[in-house]
Amino acid sequence: MADLRQQLIDSARCMQAAGLNRGTAGNLSVRVEDGGAGAGGDFLITPTGMAYDSLLTADIVHMHRDGSCQGHRRPSSEWRFHRDLYAARADAGAILHAHSPFATSIACLRRDIPPFHYMIARFGGDSVRCAAYATFGTQALSDAVLLAIVNRRACLLANHGMLVLGKDLQQAIDLGIELETLCEQYWRACQLGQPVLLDAAEMATVLDKFASYGQQP
Repeated sequence: MADLRQQLIDSARCMQAAGLNRGTAGNLSVRVEDGGAGAGGDFLITPTGMAYDSLLTADIVHMHRDGSCQGHRRPSSEWRFHRDLYAARADAGAILHAHSPFATSIACLRRDIPPFHYMIARFGGDSVRCAAYATFGTQALSDAVLLAIVNRRACLLANHGMLVLGKDLQQAIDLGIELETLCEQYWRACQLGQPVLLDAAEMATVLDKFASYGQQP
């Protein structure tokens, strides 16, 4: 467990280094697979209001599926959507939430990201949806996230930021960086005009190809 806590801290610092977060914004969690009987819904999460550079393994909070926690720190204020996503998505091994500049800019317009680029399929569909607005840290926000991320690995949060699901911490970081890159490309393309979108047939082809994307023999 101590190793997993350190991996979570290292990954949170990667978020900062990659430009996904500044200060104490955002949060990161990882599912606990070996936490004993009934631990299938348990997860470790970064604490609220603490700079990642200052974190020690003892600062990481162990959350249970009933919303209770272990540790001497308070969990991230967004622990509800982490809990609910782990309960709803067996494919979620780690969850990243960030206030990255371009994703947040588009989220503040409350726009979905359309299929302007085939890499949108990396996130499971022909768009990245924007979840309806709700106050941070509330059950209403978690409910909105669960709707927006159906059959997807990412969504935007209106007037807030981004969220991605990974099979593990490394994939969560990778997907977060990829989503922010796509948001920047979309933002830049929109400065020049209306991006030409790929049609449904092409996106279906791309989605089929992505079924084996990145898998080495």
